[in-house]
Amino acid sequence: MSDLDSVQASLHPAVRTLLAFAGSGYHTVLSLKFPYQKRPLPQPGTGPMVAELARIDRVLDAVLDKVGILVIDNEPFLETRDLDRAALLNPFYQAVTAHVIAERTKRYGSDCRTHLYLGALNRLHDPAWRTPAVDGWLDHVRNSPEIDGVDIHPHVASIEQAKTFTDYVLPRIRPDQRFLATEFSLVHWWKQHWCDPVPAGYADRYHVPATTPTWQEVRDAAAHPVPRQQWHDLLMNSPWFTSHQDYLTTQVQQFRATGRLTVPTYGSVQGPAMTRDIGPKKTPWLLNSLYANRTARPSPDGRMAHNPAFYDDFRTLQDSPNGP
Repeated sequence: MSDLDSVQASLHPAVRTLLAFAGSGYHTVLSLKFPYQKRPLPQPGTGPMVAELARIDRVLDAVLDKVGILVIDNEPFLETRDLDRAALLNPFYQAVTAHVIAERTKRYGSDCRTHLYLGALNRLHDPAWRTPAVDGWLDHVRNSPEIDGVDIHPHVASIEQAKTFTDYVLPRIRPDQRFLATEFSLVHWWKQHWCDPVPAGYADRYHVPATTPTWQEVRDAAAHPVPRQQWHDLLMNSPWFTSHQDYLTTQVQQFRATGRLTVPTYGSVQGPAMTRDIGPKKTPWLLNSLYANRTARPSPDGRMAHNPAFYDDFRTLQDSPNGP
């Protein structure tokens, strides 16, 4: 949201791209991101709150009745200072939600095509993150008839951990409310094996020292992309990776089994931040992506390399949106 101090909302790259897709008939989800990790959250009735609501109005001018779903925030409990979560977070988001609802009603009555969700909750597999503030946030969702549901981000180490998100959230909102999963991954499982040595067969084939940690080989590939077969061999000869190659299908099936999933969205490309400063403590987000656009070379005809485990399953899931 702070980007809107320097660029018109409709010209913001993310908004402009999403509106182009919406105009072409695609279903779209836009999340509003409020970065307050280093400054206090504004409170209702203050100058900073007035300024934030003005930014929101500029977004609403551009996207209401155009995007399918507007998520009010990205990750509030991660993008807020620790000392603000207990007392300041809920008043801020309640004020923002009330403002968005009022503006949608004023502009479109009950006929607006844009649905509203609150999002997104993180780390609910950890009991320390199931706090009174989180429960208060979910109470607000449940008591707001204009809100269609919540967003969750289960970045976890196992399918079982992901299930704790829906087990915790769904009983705390209304039965008619649903959930999004606009981010989800096994990134913390990858992180547990980030320092494992590369597979022995890979080391022999590509003349890499057998003691080379996986993160180092990935770092080198990010600096100098490798042939797509080499990237495939690195991952598909690693038991910790291949043992979870059905993850995407299994996770989406788990979401759908609740009967209350609206849409899951999965990370598509490797971004610049994912390949910056790769080392043993780096969270390996780039192993999630459907495309290996920064670690593997494109094909001669320019097509990006795929994630060797998830890409085909992703395509199959697209063909069966109402499947199990």
